[in-house]
Amino acid sequence: MSEVLDVRLFTSVFVTLFVIMDPPGTVPIFLGLTSAMTARQRNRAARQAILVAFGVIVAFALFGQSLLNYLHISLPALQAAGGLLLLFIAMELLTGKAEEPRPSASTSVNVAMVPLGTPLLAGPGAIVATMVFVKQGDGGFSDWFAILLAVIAVHLCLYLAMRFASVVHRVLGESGTTLVSRIAGLLLAAIAVQLLADAVFAFIDARG
Repeated sequence: MSEVLDVRLFTSVFVTLFVIMDPPGTVPIFLGLTSAMTARQRNRAARQAILVAFGVIVAFALFGQSLLNYLHISLPALQAAGGLLLLFIAMELLTGKAEEPRPSASTSVNVAMVPLGTPLLAGPGAIVATMVFVKQGDGGFSDWFAILLAVIAVHLCLYLAMRFASVVHRVLGESGTTLVSRIAGLLLAAIAVQLLADAVFAFIDARG
């Protein structure tokens, strides 16, 4: 079994990405960003967000380091950019702009891609962590299979969390969802600031 799947690597990747991407913590933010959608639109947004996030993670795992080297972009710069974008989304959640009625279903597609797919799910932390695991592996089939399987497992957890967010929405009601959205906005703002702070310290360490 170890020749086909490195269980230790699979466990490390799964636990790390699960903590970073945080499926349970995604539920209130997902509800806040999709509060104006119908249940069908919300389910569609969940599927699209998972596909986008999975595609981004896999793309960066395969080509991320080469792309960053070609563009002369450091990992802290990528982290800071993701933090700024998350801070903007957090402000929308805190001010209620994310809950304003949307004129068409096409807007929900954009929400599923940005910010749900990236940088909320496939954010700088998840991207960098995946790139590090790929870099640390020996490039063998068992390592690649373990990383891919762990990424799929985490995204399955994310999908289930968002798929059943409608149940949470029915339980909480409109007022409860609004309250959760405000709290999620505050937490997301804190996450964004932490990303920016980590990026600043990384820049300082690189200079030093």
